[in-house]
Amino acid sequence: MSSRNEAIQRAETYFDSGAFLTDLARLIAIPTESQEPYQKHQLMRYLKEEMRPLLERLGFKTHIFDNPNPIGGPFLFGERIEDPSFPTVLTYGHGDVVRGQAGSWMGGRDPFILEEDGERIYGRGTADNKCQHLINLQALGCLLQEKKQLGFNCKVIIETSEETGSAGLQEFFDEHKKMLAADVLIASDGPRLQWDTPTVFTGARGAQTFTLQVNLRDGANHSGNWGGLLADPAIILANAISCIADKRGQIQIPSWRPTSLTPDIREALRDLPVGDSQGPAINENWGEEGLTPAERVFGWNSFAVLAMKSGVPEAPVNAIDGYAFAVCQLRYVVGTDVQGLLPSLRVHLDANGFDNVEIRQEDRGFFHATRLSPDNAWVRMVMASLEETSGKTPHLLPNLAGSLPNECFAETLGLPTVWVPHSYAGCSQHAPNEHILKPVARDAMRNMVALFWDISEKGAPI
Repeated sequence: MSSRNEAIQRAETYFDSGAFLTDLARLIAIPTESQEPYQKHQLMRYLKEEMRPLLERLGFKTHIFDNPNPIGGPFLFGERIEDPSFPTVLTYGHGDVVRGQAGSWMGGRDPFILEEDGERIYGRGTADNKCQHLINLQALGCLLQEKKQLGFNCKVIIETSEETGSAGLQEFFDEHKKMLAADVLIASDGPRLQWDTPTVFTGARGAQTFTLQVNLRDGANHSGNWGGLLADPAIILANAISCIADKRGQIQIPSWRPTSLTPDIREALRDLPVGDSQGPAINENWGEEGLTPAERVFGWNSFAVLAMKSGVPEAPVNAIDGYAFAVCQLRYVVGTDVQGLLPSLRVHLDANGFDNVEIRQEDRGFFHATRLSPDNAWVRMVMASLEETSGKTPHLLPNLAGSLPNECFAETLGLPTVWVPHSYAGCSQHAPNEHILKPVARDAMRNMVALFWDISEKGAPI
C-alpha cells in the first residue's frame, strides 16, 4: 500500500533531481507576453506545446478553445473523470506573463532563459504564474504515480490573458458553466505572507485602473516667456491627485472607503504578519491611520499612481507642456460600491475645482472583490492538510491583497475558492529580476501532493 509520506517523497525526488527546473525552463522559454500583440501566437504555442502534452500524460482529455473576446488569448480545458460519485476539484493557472522588460534585468539576464543563482531561480513567469500551476499539475502526477488514480475527479482551466485583465474569461465561464462544474476551486497565485510558512486565501481585492489627464493646449511653450502666464497641466494634475489621497496615502473620497472591515475580519487579520526579510521594508506611517499593516493591505482600499508624465522626462527642456497624464489604480475590498467608483471620483474632482481633469477608464478588464468564509469546510480541510505536512499553522487571509479573476469561480460557478500561493513577497513579480525561491517551490510540491492525497483518501469535507 502506498502512503502519504511516500507520495511526498516522490514529489521531493522530482524536485531534487532537477526535473522540476528542467520542466520549468521550457515553460519560461516561451515568451507569452499577453500585453504585446505581436506575441499573441506564443499564447497558443504554450498551450499546444506544453500544457496539452503535460495534461494528456496525466490522463486528462483536453480541448483548446478560442477566446470569445478577440482581444484575449485561447483557453485550455482538461478533465479527468474517474467516477461521477467522486468530488471534483477544479484548478486554474494562467500561461501569460507581463512584458519581459529585456535589458533591465541584473547582469544582463534574458527574462526568457531560466537562470539559477543560489536559492533564487530567475525568469519571467517563474513566480507569476508558470511555476505555480506547474507545481500543482506535477503534484497530481506524483499522486497518480503513487496511487495509479487520483481518487477524485479533476478539471483544469489554463487561460492566457490574465495579465490584460482576463479578457473573455467571464464570457467563457458563462458559456461553459456545465463543463466547468466542480465542488471546489483549489488553485495557486500570488505570494505567501512569509516565505517559510504556507498561506491560504479565499478571495481577492478588486482592481479598477483609470487615467487622469489634463489637456490644455497643443505643444509646449517656453517656461521663461510663458511661466506665470500659462496654466501648468502637471501642477494641476499633481494637485488633483493630492485631493484623492493625502500625503500619507489616505483616501479622501468618502465612498472609496470600505464598510467591510468588521470586527470578525479584524480578528481574522489580528495576528497576521505583513512583509518579511526578503522583501522591502514597510513604511509604518503610510496608509490609513489607525489601522494595522495587515488591515491596510487585506481589509482596506488603497490608491496608487502607477505612472505619470508631462513633457519628456528623459530629455527635459525649458518649456511648459500642454498635457499631463497619470495612470492610477484603486485596489478595493468587498464592501465597496464598484459601480460608483468613477462617478464618485468625477463628483469629488469637480467639487474640488478640478473639472478640467478628465477621467478615462482603461480598456483592459478589471477584477471584482471576493471573499469566502474562513469557516468553510474546504478551507478547514486545506488548512489542516498544510499544517500536517509543513508542521506550521498556515496563514489564513480573507482575501489576497492583489487581484485575480476569482469572481468567475466564486460568483459565476458558485464554488468555494481556496488559493494556496507558491511565491513570496520579494519575488519581483511584474518587474525585472522576477524569481522564485527553491525552498518555497520544494515545500509547495510537498504540500500540494499531500493535499491531493488527503482529498483522495477523505473525499469532500463535510
